[in-house]
Amino acid sequence: MFTERGDRVREGIMVWFVFINLVAYLVMSEDKRRAQKRRDRVPEKTLFLLAAIGGSLGILIAMYRKRHKTKHTSFTIGIPILLFINAVLYGYFLS
Repeated sequence: MFTERGDRVREGIMVWFVFINLVAYLVMSEDKRRAQKRRDRVPEKTLFLLAAIGGSLGILIAMYRKRHKTKHTSFTIGIPILLFINAVLYGYFLS
């Protein structure tokens, strides 16, 4: 009985991982598009929040794929730190 519940929790965490990283990637990509068109931007606070709640991998991939925010020290240092924290937390909850 405990393993079934544990399996559901792990499955939920994996769904969350895919969902939040996809959202983070899309939001970062949208911010890049808005920057190119000189339109209202996604606040950096929002991008860091997405990274902090588990979407740091999506933000990091979008940063380098879209070449966006790669000159901002807060992103080049902060996002990898959040990725490390995310990895530790995902590892803890998935084990």
